[in-house]
Amino acid sequence: MLCRCQKQSGTSHIMELAIQNLISPVVLCFVLGAIARWVKSDFKLPDAVYQSLSIYLLLAIGLKGGVAISKTPINELILPALVTLALGIITPLSAFFVMRKFGGLNKTDAAATAAHYGSVSAVTFLASIEAAKLAGLEFEGYVAALMALLEIPGIIVGLILARGKGSGSLGSAIHDVVTGKSIFLLIGGLVIGTACGADKIDGVAPFFIDPFKGVLCLFLLELGTVAASRMRDMKQAGWKLIILGSAIPVVHGILGTAAGILVGMSPGGAAILGAMVGSASYIAAPAAVRIALPEASPGIYLTLALGVTFPFNLILGIPLYMKTAEILSQL
Repeated sequence: MLCRCQKQSGTSHIMELAIQNLISPVVLCFVLGAIARWVKSDFKLPDAVYQSLSIYLLLAIGLKGGVAISKTPINELILPALVTLALGIITPLSAFFVMRKFGGLNKTDAAATAAHYGSVSAVTFLASIEAAKLAGLEFEGYVAALMALLEIPGIIVGLILARGKGSGSLGSAIHDVVTGKSIFLLIGGLVIGTACGADKIDGVAPFFIDPFKGVLCLFLLELGTVAASRMRDMKQAGWKLIILGSAIPVVHGILGTAAGILVGMSPGGAAILGAMVGSASYIAAPAAVRIALPEASPGIYLTLALGVTFPFNLILGIPLYMKTAEILSQL
C-alpha cells in the first residue's frame, strides 16, 4: 500500500529538500529545544511527561504500521523485510570496522558505537516520513514494520562483537532489548494494528492518529535540549569521530535506499528505509549497552548518535536519501 501525496516542485535539488526539511515544525521544535539549552533557559519537560510522550509515539507508530500490514499482501512485505534484517546485520559490522580502523577506538567502544549505528532512530524515521510528504513522494505504509525489524539485530550484533570485553551479561542485555519499552510497544502496536485493521483502529484514531504530529513536536523539543547538553562531550569524541559520525550515515543511508529500490519499493519508501538504516539509536541501544558494556564511554557513543548523526540526518541526510532514491528509480 502506498501513501500518495501531491508532488511539489523543487524535489530534484538536495538543498531545496534540505530547506524544506529544516523549516518544518518537527525540525524547528528540535532547534528550539537546543536553543533553550544554549541560552540556559529553565525550560525542561518533566521526566514523567517525556516518558509519556515516548510511550505514546512508540505505540502510535506500531498501531499505524500494523494497520498498514493488514492492508499489505504478504508477498509485497517479504523481500523488504528480509533486506531490512540483512541491513541490520551489515551496518553494525561496517560501523565496528570503521571505528576500529579509522576512529582509533578500542574494541569495547567500537562495539558499543556499532550497536547504535546498527539500530534505528524512531525520530529520524518520523522526520523522514514528514519530509517525504512535504516532497510529495509516495511511500509504503508498512515502513513502520521495517523500523521495528531494524531495531533489534544491530544491537545484538554489536554486543556479540564485544563479547568477552564487557562485564555484563550478554543474555541479560539481549533480553532487555527485546522486552524493553521501545521494542515491546512497537511490536505490541504492530500486532494490535494488524489484528484489528483500519476499521477498528478508527475508533482510537482521534487519540493516536490525529494528534500525532503535535505530540512529536513536543518530544523533539525535549530531545533538542538533550542533544545540546551532549555537545560538551564533543572534545571527548574528537574531530575524527565527529567526521565519521557524519560519513557513516551517508554510506549506510545510500546503501539502504539502494536496497529499497532494488526490492521494488517506491522512491519515497526507499528513502525512508535509507533514513532508518543511516540513523543511530539513542533509546534502545544505550539501554542495552549500559547493561552489557558498562565500561564503554557514553561520551563517545551517545554524543555521536544524538549530537552528530541525528542532526546531520535531519538537515542533510534525509534530503540526500530522497535525491538518491529519485535518481536510482529512474535508472
